[in-house]
Amino acid sequence: MILRVMLLFLFISPPKVFSPDGTGKKLTIVMNIPDTLRTQITTLNLLRECSDGKLDTLNILPFLKTYTDNELDYRKEYRYKILAYSNGNLIYESEWSEYARPTAKWFDKGKLPLFIVMMVFTIIMIFYIAQARANKPLYLRPIAGLEAVNEAIGRATEMGRPIIYINGLTGISDIATIAALNILSHVTKRAGQFETRIVVPCYDPVVYTIAREIVKEAYTTIGRPDLFNPDDVYFATDSQFGYAAHVAARMVREQSATNFFMGYYFAESLILSETGASTGAIQVAGTDSVAQLPFFVVTCDYTLIGEELYAASAYLSREPLLTGTIKAQDLAKLLLVIIMVLLSLLSLFNVNITLGLF
Repeated sequence: MILRVMLLFLFISPPKVFSPDGTGKKLTIVMNIPDTLRTQITTLNLLRECSDGKLDTLNILPFLKTYTDNELDYRKEYRYKILAYSNGNLIYESEWSEYARPTAKWFDKGKLPLFIVMMVFTIIMIFYIAQARANKPLYLRPIAGLEAVNEAIGRATEMGRPIIYINGLTGISDIATIAALNILSHVTKRAGQFETRIVVPCYDPVVYTIAREIVKEAYTTIGRPDLFNPDDVYFATDSQFGYAAHVAARMVREQSATNFFMGYYFAESLILSETGASTGAIQVAGTDSVAQLPFFVVTCDYTLIGEELYAASAYLSREPLLTGTIKAQDLAKLLLVIIMVLLSLLSLFNVNITLGLF
């Protein structure tokens, strides 16, 4: 064993050190320790010497083959030395590596694929926004839940019953809540054209104040500010199941003809949607909560799944900027699917045309 260790010391080489990226803050050290010694190592130290003479000891995990030293100064040079111990006994000591500097680069080639994708998407988006602003028709794939909005509002009008609209149970910082408020504006305008009452019980007090202004502005936009009733947009409670009980009771009392569940939901989703279904109301739900989607799919007539909720405001308003963005996203997804299929087929024949970029 002693002879074996002595022979290993004769062929010790310094660790390899290189700058892994262009941030100018990192150096990666390759632990070129013989495999015959790795199983015996209990403590692994890395000595770091700076060009200004400062010496530090880094205690790292014994099984690591590479180690990245972070938060370095790009203006200084560093060199490293490996010390490996087995139960307190030194069994491996490398030579000092050459001095290396964490270099900073203006252009990171590793981000080139991301840059290409971003530029292609930007060009597509600008093109479709220009098309939309020129009043050229843009085809958006039909979304059943959004096409049913007018039908649901029409049924409430025919039956003379109110619409109940829920914005979810998260705060204004949640993207699903913002999407729900955008849809609320469109639904209120359509309901106002038919003088159909809309009730908006809110779970969050901040969302309540915003929802109230949205409903008021929507009525004003269509020239019917007299339809706004402050009592129909109100803060109910911030208790999860207390809110669910309140809304469920209101559905039964009001016998609402249409219920909208937009935003993010938790365990109360089934209580709300099942109560609405028992009253015979048309129900349209939209959420990005994966756990609650099955309940909405079963109990609601139409369901917006995931990003369909985010696209709803563009789909309903047909505003050029939003419409162009949605159209660009759909085309970008189609291009990505085509590229993935082509590259997968080429890989079956061991053909690589990505030049190592992807």
